[in-house]
Amino acid sequence: MRNLGKDIYVMRKNHEGGLLHAMHAFLKVIDSGSFTAAAEQMDLTTAQVSRLISELETRLGVKLLQRSTRQHALTDIGATYAERCRQVLSIIEEAEAEATGTAAKPKGRLRIQSMASFGHYYVAPVMAEFCQTYPDLTVEYRTSQNAPDLLAKGIDVSLYLTESLTDSRFVSRRIGSIFSVLCASPTYLQKHGIPQSPDELHDHACLRLVNPSITPQWHLVGENSCSYQIDISGQLIADTPELLLDMVQQDMGIALLPMFAVIDAVRAGHLCHILPAWRSPDIGVYTLLPSRHFIDAKTRAWLNWVEQYIAPKIEQDTSYFYQLTHRE
Repeated sequence: MRNLGKDIYVMRKNHEGGLLHAMHAFLKVIDSGSFTAAAEQMDLTTAQVSRLISELETRLGVKLLQRSTRQHALTDIGATYAERCRQVLSIIEEAEAEATGTAAKPKGRLRIQSMASFGHYYVAPVMAEFCQTYPDLTVEYRTSQNAPDLLAKGIDVSLYLTESLTDSRFVSRRIGSIFSVLCASPTYLQKHGIPQSPDELHDHACLRLVNPSITPQWHLVGENSCSYQIDISGQLIADTPELLLDMVQQDMGIALLPMFAVIDAVRAGHLCHILPAWRSPDIGVYTLLPSRHFIDAKTRAWLNWVEQYIAPKIEQDTSYFYQLTHRE
């Protein structure tokens, strides 16, 4: 046992200088999908990359990848370790950029996360121009309906919607507010009538949206701080506004949907904005960053892009429904 302990110590000592190189190789294998592709990107042989991963596994005493002759798969501990490697290498990259003065040029891998529907309406339309403006960036875009775990997932910036932000682990900035409005198709309303008050919603087919940023009930607010909460029942419950939007346009009932999901259909006359004096409470739109002092150039570039293009679009859409409410 004493000799084994000494051998492990010597092995750790010898591997220390190449640890970051091995981490880099490990991530290249995961991101590229194969040892061969990783080797080409790193200007190494496939055997050298394989050896780096094996040495890393020996150092840790765990299996990071399950390998066969044709494919590989991350183990559970391998997936966790990969995210930690991304954080370590990102911090080192930031430190070097800050020290050498190259932090002013956005480059490297930028990991962005957004709630899916919000990203579809606000992030996707501006992404192509962002990538063209910063050709040295590789953008990794992910969607999630759940509260972001930036540290575990290695996310640089998350766009998150919530009525109240209580997680103090992150650096946050509110870039705007959205709300949901009640909509139905003209055909449905012709057949079933137009509700004149929230009480009358009980007599209609109500399609419910569920996700972590909203309550299960319909919570409506009106002018003069009036508030109304209704437990609805309907044939369809979904976690994506897009599905409910399709169903509402197919005359299935009334839905309380985010303004950005329905604004085009309302403008085109495909949907009617009903009970215009009532809407959901404001939902804050936040940018979230891991809680660290140094913000690198790639992250700052995206934050500036959000402020320049996404925040004004949110305000524009919000203003449309405010004007529509007062006109009606």
